[in-house]
Amino acid sequence: MRSIKLLAFLFLFGITAYAQTAPQAGLVDIKQAFKKLNILGSVLYVAAHPDDENTRLLAYLAQEKHYRTGYLSLTRGDGGQNLIGNEQGELLGLIRTQELLAARHIDGAEQFFTRANDFGFSKGPDETLKIWDREAVLGDVVWVIRKFKPDVIICRWPTTGEGGHGHHTASAILAQEAFTAAADPKRFPEQLQFVQPWQAKRLLFNSFNFGSVNTSAENQFKLDVGVYNPVLGKGYGEIAAESRSQHKSQGMGTAKERGEAIEYFKTILGDAPHTDLMDGVNTTWKRIGNTEGLDANINIIAKQFDENTPAASVPGLVKVLSRVEKLNDTYWREQKTKELKNLIAACAGLWFEAYTAEPTYAIGDTMNVKAQLIDRYDTGYKINRIYSGAALQAIPVYQNTISYMAGASLDIQRLIPANQLQTFNLKDGAAKITQPYWLEKPRTLGSYVIGNQLLVGDPENSDLPKVTFEFIIEGKPIQFERRLVYKSVDPVRGEVYRNVEIAPPVTANIDNSVYIFKDVSSQKIAVKLKSFTQTSGSVALKAPAGWKIMPEQIAFNGKKKGEEWTETFTVWPLDNQQRNDVLKVITTVNGTEYQMGLKRMAYNHIPTITVFPPAQTKLLKLNIQTPGKTIGYIVGAGDLVPDALRQLGYKVVLLSEEDVMKGDLSVYDAIVTGVRAYNVNDRMAVEQPKLLNYVKNGGNLVIQYNNNAGLVTTDIGPYPFRVINQRITDEDAKVTILDAQSPLLNYPNKITQADFDGWVQERSIYHVDKIDPNYKTIFQMNDPNEASNNGSLITTDYGKGRFIYTSLVFFRELPAGVPGAYRLFINLLTKPAN
Repeated sequence: MRSIKLLAFLFLFGITAYAQTAPQAGLVDIKQAFKKLNILGSVLYVAAHPDDENTRLLAYLAQEKHYRTGYLSLTRGDGGQNLIGNEQGELLGLIRTQELLAARHIDGAEQFFTRANDFGFSKGPDETLKIWDREAVLGDVVWVIRKFKPDVIICRWPTTGEGGHGHHTASAILAQEAFTAAADPKRFPEQLQFVQPWQAKRLLFNSFNFGSVNTSAENQFKLDVGVYNPVLGKGYGEIAAESRSQHKSQGMGTAKERGEAIEYFKTILGDAPHTDLMDGVNTTWKRIGNTEGLDANINIIAKQFDENTPAASVPGLVKVLSRVEKLNDTYWREQKTKELKNLIAACAGLWFEAYTAEPTYAIGDTMNVKAQLIDRYDTGYKINRIYSGAALQAIPVYQNTISYMAGASLDIQRLIPANQLQTFNLKDGAAKITQPYWLEKPRTLGSYVIGNQLLVGDPENSDLPKVTFEFIIEGKPIQFERRLVYKSVDPVRGEVYRNVEIAPPVTANIDNSVYIFKDVSSQKIAVKLKSFTQTSGSVALKAPAGWKIMPEQIAFNGKKKGEEWTETFTVWPLDNQQRNDVLKVITTVNGTEYQMGLKRMAYNHIPTITVFPPAQTKLLKLNIQTPGKTIGYIVGAGDLVPDALRQLGYKVVLLSEEDVMKGDLSVYDAIVTGVRAYNVNDRMAVEQPKLLNYVKNGGNLVIQYNNNAGLVTTDIGPYPFRVINQRITDEDAKVTILDAQSPLLNYPNKITQADFDGWVQERSIYHVDKIDPNYKTIFQMNDPNEASNNGSLITTDYGKGRFIYTSLVFFRELPAGVPGAYRLFINLLTKPAN
């Protein structure tokens, strides 16, 4: 709940500097905030994924109409592809979460989620709702509605399937069910200890005209959301493009649009709007009691606002705040109190933030905190108290710096000198590991496990460390929260903010996600450890029966904070039986066991992300032959296939354009293109003739899947075929072998039906059709109730060599340690001698 409060606080002033914790407080922000004060209306937009949201509509509702506006994305986008890195699954979900927050900081809306996991493309809502656990995710949607209390709910997708993706349709189905369930006290009654039933006025479908699908009609209710906002100096098509372009992992960079933009809406439930989206909804102070004349008071203050002396508005705003704090309506009292406080701080010229001395601390350690504030005007206001998780005690004053340490309650009661930065040194305890709350427990295929109802819906942890500043303004104590962050200076980017991290005492990382044993020979497994505090302890590996590990345990002593070191274990299978097991790393410090690794993801458009994944790897004992030695790899959108090949013992060389165009390609046993290489690398069109010549001269070229949209060339193979948006989403779909004699299924490993057991998320994506007769098709497969499809793997001999195009999702299966995927991929890499 506290996270939602904090986010509303951050979003008050619309477009903000995303990395900072203090809201923007310029004249534009103040004018927008004044307009918002007299508006008491809210809209919740509901869809399935990051990038589903209509950013232009969100920006219009939040910054033109000044409604409290939210986007509920049922998933975090975990199952998609990644165009900026090689993160997949939960790690990709973390990136897309931050991209959504970056987008919301631009368009002014708030962001929410359910526990639903994006398990990959789904062709229908029935499959989606079964895998998600329909009732649990519905409960999350109901919870968000009851907390957010939207007057209007808008769906991006219809229930009738025109959205294509099963997740899309399911999001609309759940929104429709939740519209009614949220108002029914008999539904999800366990929530009512925290929230009350809520009935929205109407549920609308934001109809669309995408490609060949047109669900809009002129008789539907419509809005022009392409208007220009002279205060912001932008139209909402321009703001929308900036917002949507934050979805960089999906390649959603968008051109700015200007001018009229009509949005259409179809009424699904509730009263239909006729003249306004909020028809029948009182969006003024009159919707709640005891507010007579409040809007007039605010209008007078706004009209009298002097941009040369903003602080002159503070006394009036403080009087309004005192009145609003006494209102009986809890919801709008809370929302408008936050808006007023931040508007008061902006007009008063108060800026304040809090930083840790280091980016990372170990749980239980003391964090050194620097709280800074400045009164940019000469208001004569006081800083009364500053406190964090620990109580604080004052120690001597040194010029403009005061230091405090953990202890009794702190009362500063000090006038703030005009335009002089004040620094206060505090100490706080690192109380809880900052693991994203939805990753604290293992998830199921369809959903994350969330043990605390109050966390549901939050985009981030609500209990991240914070510092509270209490000022005395016009004789009134007013409190503000700031998230505790670490701030540094990058020589290129300048000031860079990131959330403070609280880590386990020691983390343990293993380089490879999979270790493959082709016989009973041993392998060395190096464990990279990092200490986040001065500590001693031990590290051990744990595997199921059938494996031998030496030594059993390794002690470490006197490790300093920040120290990194490596311990090496020897692991081997006890017999030749094929195995697929998990190897865990356990570190023990002061009698407490930890099984956490460390993963940081740094991209310039979002804050650095730190997560502590399970410290583990997979051990595969396979009956497998790998006669090849050297593989050339042309990187695409990013995948982990090269690492998997190196684990098999191959030498993998990442090929540059110069390597392809000028190098001797005959030295490679095979050349592989990464996923979406023909989408993201426009030089592939130039390199393609050289690659086909490599095949013609005896080489073995393996092309992994590409999206049919945005190909840099359609002449991918020596003979024609067409890439299409056809996929097999059932990872257990039956695979029929069409050409049992194909070398791809016999050399160097015999491929059988058993090699398709245990695949994850899907079989294949972006198949091919219109296949030239020179190609041989190898497999036939289909999703339930669909025709069989043979476009997942094609091959042809060309000159002295072999060309292969595959839509099978090796980029998912190899990092997941699927044995059959390894055996088949090795066959693709290995061309029999002529």
